[in-house]
Amino acid sequence: MGRLGFSTTESARLLLFTVFGVLALSVVLAEQEGENLSGLSNNPDKAIFAVRENGTTCLMVEFAVKFLVPYDVLALNGIDLITEQASFTLPRGAEIEGKCGSTESEIHISWKNNAYILRIYFSKEFRDKGIEVWKISKVQFVYDTSETSHFINAYNPGKHTASTHRLSALVTPAGRSYVCTAQQTLTLISSDHQKGITVSMYDIQIQPFDIASDFMFSEPYKCITDQRERLEETLPLILGLILGLIIVIILTIYHFHLKLTAAQPQLPRDRSMYKNM
Repeated sequence: MGRLGFSTTESARLLLFTVFGVLALSVVLAEQEGENLSGLSNNPDKAIFAVRENGTTCLMVEFAVKFLVPYDVLALNGIDLITEQASFTLPRGAEIEGKCGSTESEIHISWKNNAYILRIYFSKEFRDKGIEVWKISKVQFVYDTSETSHFINAYNPGKHTASTHRLSALVTPAGRSYVCTAQQTLTLISSDHQKGITVSMYDIQIQPFDIASDFMFSEPYKCITDQRERLEETLPLILGLILGLIIVIILTIYHFHLKLTAAQPQLPRDRSMYKNM
């Protein structure tokens, strides 16, 4: 009996370990990983990042990003503080992490041994008339002023976090990718004495949900700024064509007028000649 009880206990333990093993394997299989595809871009300033789940792309970001970060330095008198500006771009060789969900997704981009971390959060929502859209709901930037390649002689150096507040940016219809060549600028408020951090993105194509084909963006949704700039570029051409058409019409009418006038009999200008008529 005792031997049977021991065997049953061991079987239960074996079953338990098997269940945990299957669960752990499922977690590993469902693991989401980031990939840096920046080498595919011919633009040296543009980075391409992807988040994949179970071997399928679930989030893609392609853009160039510039940061403008104010920080304090000690003045020459050793008493006062003055504000300097650190300006730098997002490197193509950054490391990627991310999470994909049905209504919320995020991507974390880090470089310089986590001295800098850019986190972008996306969400889906329904708007008027039941239209489903996605947007950037939050941007967070962690930076370390003790990192001396950008922050020179920073006063009281250390890590700071800057975040947006109630953000709703890059609103795009669900199932489409956001495309914008023009610069899109966000202002983040830093934990370093509420300083304003500027994050500028340009040459953008982003899709955090509903990617139909692996490593392929869905149908683009162009930003209003690009549409306006395209109109401004084509408007002079359209006006030129209209003006040219008007000139052709006027010349044609004038030509027909001359023909009609030449075909009519000419009355003598000397009134004395009317007596003989």
